[in-house]
Amino acid sequence: MTPTTTWYLVLAAVLFGIGAVGLMVRRNPLVMFMCIELMLNAVNLSFVAFARAFTDIDGQTAVFFVMVVAAAEVVVGLGIIVSILRNRPGATVDDLAELRG
Repeated sequence: MTPTTTWYLVLAAVLFGIGAVGLMVRRNPLVMFMCIELMLNAVNLSFVAFARAFTDIDGQTAVFFVMVVAAAEVVVGLGIIVSILRNRPGATVDDLAELRG
């Protein structure tokens, strides 16, 4: 029994939903950051599923660029979040909004 494109799309929708709910419910910036990454990976899964279904490489090319941007986001964003959480261990997103200059 081979998984069809529908299975991959359902899995991507579930992962995206978990990420969206986690982003709206949690106030910890590190957890919110991981939820955004989960949502990006769900979109990548749907791109690859469509690329496989249509036997076209355009979806996989888009995934490559999304992964490059996500890697750059992780490097910069995670560094900023970890440095803030070292100075203020119990910081929430509401506290970080006050840091704007």
